[in-house]
Amino acid sequence: MEQKQAEWYTVCHRDALIKNSGVCVLWGHEQVAIFYCHRSDSLYAVENYDPIGEANVMSRGIIGSIGDEVVVASPLYKQHFNLQTGQCIELPDVKLKTFAVRCQGEDVQLNL
Repeated sequence: MEQKQAEWYTVCHRDALIKNSGVCVLWGHEQVAIFYCHRSDSLYAVENYDPIGEANVMSRGIIGSIGDEVVVASPLYKQHFNLQTGQCIELPDVKLKTFAVRCQGEDVQLNL
């Protein structure tokens, strides 16, 4: 069976990232919230659409942690979403789509 190679797309420059905060990038018709956790030097990418508040606002959320989980709190109704899995902590039936994200030199890239 032939394995498809990952396709990485540059979506912004590293300078566009804000420490311990999110930015929104548009790729085609998809809004993606990218979060830069400065403490661990980690990047996370989730869909920007808040399924509970029904608005594209996740990039404006506040990142933090609950136990060992790195989370973002929705700016609308404050539900917490795990940035690695997209799972909502308070409502387990709700989940954000997640994306692979990386820095390649000075380019921030998504695998869509």
